[in-house]
Amino acid sequence: MNHEMKNPVYVTDTLIAEDINAYLLKHQHKTMLRFITCGSVDDGKSTLIGRLLYDSKMIFEDQLASLESDSKAVGTQGGEIDFALLVDGLAAEREQGITIDVAYRFFATDKRKFIVADTPGHEQYTRNMVTGASTADLAVILIDARQGVLTQTRRHSYLVNLLGIQNVVLAVNKMDLVDYSAERFYDIVADYSHFAKQIGMDSFLPIPISGLKGDNIVSHSDNMHWYQGPTLLGHLEEAPVSDTRMLDQPFRMAVQWVNRPNLDFRGFAGQIGAGMVRPGDAIRVLPSGKTTTVKSIVTYDGELDLAAAGQSVTLTFADEIDCSRGDVIVQSDQPCEVADQFEATLVWMAEQEMLPGRPYLLKIGTQTVTATVTEPKYEVNVNTLEHLASKTLGLNAIGVVNISTDRPIPFEAYAQNPDLGGFILIDRMTNATVAAGMIHFALRRSQNIHWQALDVNRDAHAALKNQKPAVVWFTGLSGSGKSTIANIVEKKLHALGKHTFLLDGDNIRHGLNRDLGFTDADRVENIRRVGEVARLMTDAGLIVLTAFISPFRSERQMVRDLMAPGEFVEVFVDTPLEVAEARDVKGLYKKARSGQLKNFTGIDSPYEQPQNAELTVNTVELTPEDAAERIVQYVLREMS
Repeated sequence: MNHEMKNPVYVTDTLIAEDINAYLLKHQHKTMLRFITCGSVDDGKSTLIGRLLYDSKMIFEDQLASLESDSKAVGTQGGEIDFALLVDGLAAEREQGITIDVAYRFFATDKRKFIVADTPGHEQYTRNMVTGASTADLAVILIDARQGVLTQTRRHSYLVNLLGIQNVVLAVNKMDLVDYSAERFYDIVADYSHFAKQIGMDSFLPIPISGLKGDNIVSHSDNMHWYQGPTLLGHLEEAPVSDTRMLDQPFRMAVQWVNRPNLDFRGFAGQIGAGMVRPGDAIRVLPSGKTTTVKSIVTYDGELDLAAAGQSVTLTFADEIDCSRGDVIVQSDQPCEVADQFEATLVWMAEQEMLPGRPYLLKIGTQTVTATVTEPKYEVNVNTLEHLASKTLGLNAIGVVNISTDRPIPFEAYAQNPDLGGFILIDRMTNATVAAGMIHFALRRSQNIHWQALDVNRDAHAALKNQKPAVVWFTGLSGSGKSTIANIVEKKLHALGKHTFLLDGDNIRHGLNRDLGFTDADRVENIRRVGEVARLMTDAGLIVLTAFISPFRSERQMVRDLMAPGEFVEVFVDTPLEVAEARDVKGLYKKARSGQLKNFTGIDSPYEQPQNAELTVNTVELTPEDAAERIVQYVLREMS
């Protein structure tokens, strides 16, 4: 190993040490290719990247010395250089000899700069692979020559194709372990070609390599004279990058920031996602549809006469029109669509399964909206590609769903423009990313449905009843006393001449929600329906009281968001589980404990206590009458 370090062939770019500014200037105007390595476990992804870093002379002498000692201590090559250790930096990765997290590495050649993402092969870390692939221009799919095409090979290939990566390299690795057999190579290529056709992958470039030995990585292998195609690095240097692909598209730019340094300047900053723009071009701002022309293109270095996809600029307009963060500036005569309902493919990335009907945050481009997801139309089996019936999506599942947003958003199909067609879903309570999605098209019915203007509105209804509409939402465990207290509250308000209506959980399940069970997904849908009904009743000017367990904070927040500010009163009926269970008026806890009743809140289904309820009543300390009186006084005081 030491002789390699002293070998004059292995010399890093001396310009880095001598003149860093000259080195940076040398690389400034080179194109940059982002690519990923993916495939099944132990196909040699990390080793390949380590080899590329080594052969492109991007490892310094101290790193090489560290690599030597690490290879001897935790390497898998019997004391020889283990190139995988250059990429696998986590302790758990080194200990287990696998890749867990996405590792990004930079290297450069005389022709081009590269950012490579090493993605995990294990199924449980598929979400990390999707993260790495989301910004890639090219994918290197590795196959172990001994193993051939495996399940994860198919899964990753399906995802690569789904994410719109058009440049795919099939690197058949570890050819040294199959005696550089041409027959074995062509058998694997034929097998993979059959699968590629099934998923709609138009083309791929097969290359036989050995990441460990360096065959066909930088230079052609003496061991495989039968292969006449390009080397891996040679192909990487010539592959097209995404920015160039988007130049021929109509102009698109999502507004990231309204640039207002002083009273005399107002510009709209963002990165151009597609097309080109010049001063004087007619543009349209979506979703508002307002039109104007571009006055100037401003950058730190001065104004430009032309800006294209990939550039970050500030645009100023000839007219004062409304435009803010999240809006999309488009070519006036070729705008993108605006809609609030879509069909999309969803890759579920959370440990907790998807709950249809639950509101999630949807981030697309530079804007974030609230969205709900339907039950999957189907789930895709990546091995057989058959469409499976499914009620939900679990970790790493891929399915097609309908998505509804709380307001119209500008978009394009992901296949046409990944920036305006790709999105992520975020859990509202934890802020964790739970899914990645790709929009197919708008549901046309969403374009045909509009709010109908009515002459007698909610204010008129409320004025006639001489009250302010509101929703008083009782939540708590089964047996806490929600229905009892809500009933007393309604009697007291009714006696005071208030117009009320009580929606009780049990009563609703006899009619409106008779088709729902008690799974987490059904509970979410139960509350969604009740929330919509409650909102309609407030439009009628009523004070609506609801008594539902409503175990999830996310759904209670969803109902709150439906109401006008100040019209939602959350009442937490705080009763400890042991007290509620001791009461067990309906005998439900006894059944749940014996296993006769599944998905029972507090036993085998969670209850998420309110964190900022307007009122908390403790039924251990207060009688139902006293608790009701407190609630009535609050409602009269706040709703007067």
